[in-house]
Amino acid sequence: MMEKIKKKESKFFVLLIIAIIVFIYIFNFTSNGKFMFIKTKVNKAGETSLLTTVPDPSLSVLSKNLNSPNAILIQLDNLTVLMEKNSSQRIYPASLTKIMTAIVAIENLQDLQENIKLSNATFHELYKEDASIAGFKPDENVRAIDLLYGVILPSGAECSIGLADHIAGSEKKFVEIMNQKAMALGMRDTHFTNSTGLQDSNHYTTVRDLSILLSYALKNNTFRDIFTSSRYSTTPTNKHPEGITFHSTMFKNMENPVIDGGRILGGKTGYTDRAGLCLASLAEKGGREYILVTAGAKGNHKSEQYNIDDAYAVYNKLGKYKKS
Repeated sequence: MMEKIKKKESKFFVLLIIAIIVFIYIFNFTSNGKFMFIKTKVNKAGETSLLTTVPDPSLSVLSKNLNSPNAILIQLDNLTVLMEKNSSQRIYPASLTKIMTAIVAIENLQDLQENIKLSNATFHELYKEDASIAGFKPDENVRAIDLLYGVILPSGAECSIGLADHIAGSEKKFVEIMNQKAMALGMRDTHFTNSTGLQDSNHYTTVRDLSILLSYALKNNTFRDIFTSSRYSTTPTNKHPEGITFHSTMFKNMENPVIDGGRILGGKTGYTDRAGLCLASLAEKGGREYILVTAGAKGNHKSEQYNIDDAYAVYNKLGKYKKS
């Protein structure tokens, strides 16, 4: 009799553990301790997805002719995929990584006005790697909010490392938080090894995963303000008594952010030799907002910006389909 009771108790505890795991998978804590419900949908292959695909016929031909071999366009309000091209293929994200760096930092900083000291060690490896720098110097005391603008607008690697060290004690530990966040958001084919996007064979994602990340990050008002800024001036510091003025790496390469029936509101560029020219952007057209993520376009910082060319082409063509 006692053995039967023990067996029943054992089965009960197994079922309880399974239920807890399922609960944790569906409900994810945000950094402020509140529950975030992650909606999942099931595609034709039976796989769960955060996105619904409803192709825009006006973009079907255009997608094949883009400079970027990987692309995805999403209507932001309902996460509907309107166009995709090799969207689930692994890519190197380059500085699009910093979208995750910024949102994780924002969610883990207690005070955006606090001063953070950039150590000499922060710069040593970055100089060797010829990483993009916002313009801060070793031993500079910088407000957290200024570092966040430095992460996104000029793509400053020293800003990413400075925030990572301050928040987690080291970049390695900060990257663990980044990967945990990716899992919580349903970015199923993403793995980060650094906070800057420097080339690493184990540092990868997909444009689909990046669109999920950006759609999430844009819900945060601080992130949205930064992402949609074309320029920003920091407060004075011990090394820059007049502050530094940043310019968005996307907007400075655009003649005009206006598109047919709307406007490109913000964006983040990325580039390495292996990643090619990348861009994650936000646009408004016809009263709705859209996210476009592209990666892998040929070229470099000195060439024509084919990633931006693709953004103009997609946003201008969006919604142009007319039934005969």
